[in-house]
Amino acid sequence: MRTKRGIKMDNRNVFVAIALSMSVLLFWGAFFETPKKPIDPKNNQKIEQKSEAGSIAPTINQPTIVKNISREDSIKKDKRIKIENNSIIGSINLKGAQIDDISFKNHKQKVEGDKNIIFLNPAETENGFYIETGWTSVGSKIKIPTKESAWSVKGNNILSENSPIVLQWNNGEGIIFEKKIELDNKYLFRITQQVRNNSNSSIDLYPYAQMTRNKIPDDIQNFYIQHEGFIGVFDDELKEDDYDDIKEKKIVRESNEGWLGITDKYWMTAFVPEKGKNFKSTFLYDNGYKANYIINEPTTINKSSTGINQLRLFVSAKEVETIDGYAADQNINKFDLVIDWGWFYFFTKPLFFVIDYLFKLSGNFGYAIVLLTVAIRLIFYPLANFSFKSMAKMKAVQPEMMRLKELHKDDKVKLQQEMMSLYRKEKINPASGCLPVLIQIPFFFAIYKMLFISLEMRHQPFFGWIKDLSAADPTTIFNLFGLIPWDPPSFMIIGIWPILMGASMWVQQKLNPAPADPIQAKIFAFFPLFLTIILASFPSGLVVYWTVNNILTIAQQYVIVKQTTVKTN
Repeated sequence: MRTKRGIKMDNRNVFVAIALSMSVLLFWGAFFETPKKPIDPKNNQKIEQKSEAGSIAPTINQPTIVKNISREDSIKKDKRIKIENNSIIGSINLKGAQIDDISFKNHKQKVEGDKNIIFLNPAETENGFYIETGWTSVGSKIKIPTKESAWSVKGNNILSENSPIVLQWNNGEGIIFEKKIELDNKYLFRITQQVRNNSNSSIDLYPYAQMTRNKIPDDIQNFYIQHEGFIGVFDDELKEDDYDDIKEKKIVRESNEGWLGITDKYWMTAFVPEKGKNFKSTFLYDNGYKANYIINEPTTINKSSTGINQLRLFVSAKEVETIDGYAADQNINKFDLVIDWGWFYFFTKPLFFVIDYLFKLSGNFGYAIVLLTVAIRLIFYPLANFSFKSMAKMKAVQPEMMRLKELHKDDKVKLQQEMMSLYRKEKINPASGCLPVLIQIPFFFAIYKMLFISLEMRHQPFFGWIKDLSAADPTTIFNLFGLIPWDPPSFMIIGIWPILMGASMWVQQKLNPAPADPIQAKIFAFFPLFLTIILASFPSGLVVYWTVNNILTIAQQYVIVKQTTVKTN
């Protein structure tokens, strides 16, 4: 005799597993906070340390006055050096020698627009985000360049690939500061700082670098699955700190090797200090969010001698191939982790390479999502088949189990003994139906994470109305998908793909027997609508994945039910 009820029990377990997974994804951040890093809260406005001789090392923060002038006015008012290669375009401000004007040529603000993504902005603007490098000294005994210092250009006046520039500043006291800035064909700046000491005595200088962001970016998502904020690797240990953590107190770390910076969802900046030199890194808020480092040991420059320091600066889009290439070619430990692959790194990153291959093969990222979903369902088909068959056997013995429960309702120990005996007799493992579901959960998280963080999915179309898989479905049922000339508020944007996802989940639910508990049944009945509303604002690529997965699961269930025969007494 063929039965479907036993088979359907397993789908309910699958649904429970997925529901629990989504609950974790959606609500973990609401109940658990990242542990705060203990740090001395005193003197939050300065970066200082004791040297071996007991003296105080120099502060490197100089006051910043934000005037909130426009970006265009700020760029026009100072002399600048143009920057351009295959990937970026911008300029360096000769006042302070700050890198404060960078846009990404290959990434646009809008799908059909031609305006580049603007990343770095001058200090005087509201969204100021800028880079400064230099030297500092103990006790301000040496006149050093500041943010107001006007640098001159020696030779070439355009920074591009294979065409470096040299900036120079003379302190008028026999000490000449120079910066040689080189740029590769993508996002890497090499900065060589040189000091020529023509004075009558030796000097001690500390090289440093600092990036400052005036305010938290407006488009930050504040979603725990994606880290945005301060990041670094210090002596092989990855550290991630939120903007809120830094505003509360500065965080100081010392390291012999590593890198540090600030990361957005799709973009990042990072310093790599000179190799082999111990440095102190500080993340702090001081009229802006700052990530900096200072070399702990001073560079002693005797009279008639020269001191040199080198560093690498990345102002980059988080393109996987590019970031991995830099990590390998530049020998930067764990630099690939600037892309937030998450807990399931060893699942998530390989899945990206698979979907990237499928994207190049099909020419459409949406088709790649569908192909990846089909491939994963095929991989797990034997496990699902095993699980359904196991649950069918469990259902077949339900009448006997009900009889045992009634017979031994006052003796739970005896009931458990009889049930275990029944399992052994019928060769049933009660856990076998759940194990395949548990195995699939890491893949679910990994796919979810991979699609959420992927810059490669940004501005990629699917078909029809989906012009950007990284954005929410723009249609909404509340204006009949555009038939009514009305733009509903954002919370009422529930598009076609989220509705298809909710409908497919509802069909799945109807194929399964309703839970015996009435309260549980009501919760399950509401869940498709709940997820439809929640996922309406998610990237449409994620909703496409979920919908296709639901449809394949329904088809898979139908096939397995047709193929499964259970004998009943």
